[in-house]
Amino acid sequence: MTASGMGDHDTKKVGGYQEWMENAPPIDVRQYFRQGYEFKEATAGVCKGYLQANLTMLHKSIASNFAEFCCANSGPLPIVFQSNVGQFSAPKIAQDSDIRSDLPRYKVYTNGIETKEVKDLLDFGKKVNNFVSFYVGCSYSFDLALLQSHIPLRCLEQGCDVSTFKTNIKCHAVGEFDCYQVVSMRPIPRQLVEKAFRVTHPMSDVHGAPIHIGNPGAIGISDVLKPDYGDPNQFHSDDIAVFWSCGVTGLEAVLSAKPPLAFTHCPGGMYISDMPMDLSKYQVNITDPTDLPKVIPLMEEPFQASVASEATVNKIKQLEQLVFDDPGERQLEDLLVPDDLLKSALAMSHSSSVLITTGFPCVLGSTNPYENDGLSGAITIATILQALKIKVTLVVEKGLYNLMKQVAQSLLAGGLIKEELPVLQYPQPNTSACMESARDFLTHDDGITPKYDHLVAIERTGQGSDGKHHTMHDRDISHLVDSSDYLFEVASELPLVFTTGIGDGGNEVGMGKVYDNVVKTVPKGASIACKTSTDYLITAGLCDWGGFALSMALYLLRVCPIHDRYQRRAVGFPPTKEDKAEFREAVLSVDKARELLECLLKHGFRDGISGCSALTVDTLPFEGIIDDKIKQMLDILPKA
Repeated sequence: MTASGMGDHDTKKVGGYQEWMENAPPIDVRQYFRQGYEFKEATAGVCKGYLQANLTMLHKSIASNFAEFCCANSGPLPIVFQSNVGQFSAPKIAQDSDIRSDLPRYKVYTNGIETKEVKDLLDFGKKVNNFVSFYVGCSYSFDLALLQSHIPLRCLEQGCDVSTFKTNIKCHAVGEFDCYQVVSMRPIPRQLVEKAFRVTHPMSDVHGAPIHIGNPGAIGISDVLKPDYGDPNQFHSDDIAVFWSCGVTGLEAVLSAKPPLAFTHCPGGMYISDMPMDLSKYQVNITDPTDLPKVIPLMEEPFQASVASEATVNKIKQLEQLVFDDPGERQLEDLLVPDDLLKSALAMSHSSSVLITTGFPCVLGSTNPYENDGLSGAITIATILQALKIKVTLVVEKGLYNLMKQVAQSLLAGGLIKEELPVLQYPQPNTSACMESARDFLTHDDGITPKYDHLVAIERTGQGSDGKHHTMHDRDISHLVDSSDYLFEVASELPLVFTTGIGDGGNEVGMGKVYDNVVKTVPKGASIACKTSTDYLITAGLCDWGGFALSMALYLLRVCPIHDRYQRRAVGFPPTKEDKAEFREAVLSVDKARELLECLLKHGFRDGISGCSALTVDTLPFEGIIDDKIKQMLDILPKA
């Protein structure tokens, strides 16, 4: 069909656009727009199988900064073509093209304010001769690939545009361009979410894989049915909100830069190129586990998921099985929650601030009643978090506070940690452990906004059903404890806060997740079982081992390209070779573990079972048992 024959066909519509457009050659549709025909619908579904692009046109004086901005935020702004100054054609992606008139409509900005919407830019005459055009890949381009993979697209079914939202995801700023990312959202049936991720994963020139799955609130979206651009998409009962980077981020960038004059496409109305989306070149290699994405649910209500490569997932599962070893014969068989190590590490990798609490005063009659298990694990988790630039705070009760500050200072002085480890006391002086003091401790002045987005309890004594704290021999140690259970109870009520418990016996914070199994299978379980649950429970032969495994899982995720991109929401840059070396240096070694234990001994921490001041943890010797376990864990990691 030629442009001259369009008038005979422009009345019948499907999916919001004229039927002939669905399979028309792109040049015909561009000519249709060029001739000034009214078209206010979205171009989703138009010219199926061809690459579509967002448009940003900027004066040459700021074009280089915008190009750098796009490079720094390649998820939302993948450039498929950048023109020369004053060039209106795009020979790399289309023939017979004029960017001044080949879009359905344009937005005009003056000093960072949208001033009008026009059908073409021809009236601007010579003003645009000093402009550079940026053609940025659009996710409409992968719609056909999703459809051919039998993934329904609700927007096309409902004859509307995709929903597009502003988020709280900060782009990497360059010069005058400093804004937040915009995302598109498609409701995807839950059982097809991983498939949708895999289909779009290789398509980096049109935004690539999703950058968030599930809970809209986690990226600053309050109502998924009230988009900032586009149309509301109605969900089916099993649909999950899946978010992709969106080129409308370019509009936000223009608003932030406030140039005297700028132009963009109107959201939904794209430039349609002559480039076919050759789906054969966008195939995931299912035989390569390092490049095969796995979607892992983190929570159900509201649903939220994270992503890593199959290879990384398998390594973390190996770590979980390795530390779920019961040398103390505590009958832990029924206390394992499969994949909770993986889920905890994934959730924590998205954190900006983590609280770690520890301390079990079971060495009765000693000046320092706290056992050594859990402390090395807590410090090891803190060390890797600091290397990953995640804020971490160690929180302990009054009886342990001064001791842990001294330990942290000794570790820093001895070079075992690279930066100061903050230590806080809960409850704060002149307060008691309760729900009110816990809420005050965990939140800002409004009592709602959390200071931490992940809480970890490792070998931290937890309340039993009687409200008391018990050793494994059922000795009441409540008089030595300022209960941290309240912190985890309050955290369970706060939005966007995850919790992890690490235990090895049944009486630690977090074991409430398997409370019934502790009661049934652990000796004295009915008396000692902790009632406080956490989102994730890592059960290990020693709590230290659980902490070591969690720290190594965090390292594995950070060096996994698939997870790294998802974690940083496709903005900014992947870690450099130097970054990766720094991460690896923060990983526990056998020598570091030995020095940690020796430091704890010097500060009076003892074996929790024998009460001895020796290189043992729960009677297990460091040499031959603990060091071997660490070596086995390290064997799972990539070679340094």
